[in-house]
Amino acid sequence: MFRNKFKESETGLFVLLLTCFLLAGCSQEKQVTINMPEAIPSDFDFIVEFGVGKRNVINTYEDTVTKDLVADGTVTTNLTFTTEEMDMIYQKMKEINITGTKNFIPQTNCLRKPFSEDEWEITINLEVFTHTVSEQYCEISDDAKQLIELRNYVFSLVKNKEEYKKLPEANGGYE
Repeated sequence: MFRNKFKESETGLFVLLLTCFLLAGCSQEKQVTINMPEAIPSDFDFIVEFGVGKRNVINTYEDTVTKDLVADGTVTTNLTFTTEEMDMIYQKMKEINITGTKNFIPQTNCLRKPFSEDEWEITINLEVFTHTVSEQYCEISDDAKQLIELRNYVFSLVKNKEEYKKLPEANGGYE
């Protein structure tokens, strides 16, 4: 009788483990989320390169911004965000779960040229997160839209700063 009870519990354990394994293996995409601290960490910084050829750059590691002047190359100047601006950017990153797994590639075969790309590097509590979004697709995923909206928000802060307003206008355009 003891042997039968042992075999029943062994079989039950095996079935439980097999079920857990199958359920874990059937998920479409592994979601990884690192909880962001409520308050902005002291090491929070980011760099976003964007536009055609990623020639525009906002870099809080070095407190600089680079503007694409198209035919005239690029120009870089010093630019610092206020504590309040950095906090607002951080809160927007929390809202879109910037540390989570993202899907930036839509289900489409339609491509366009030229196209803009965004490449992000973000440091939060000694962890570095990177994301790359391409606007080469005729449609963009919801995750890509969120990151592009974040970039547009950050860039709107940059464009309102005197340092940026003093930079020369771009010469030419991309076809």
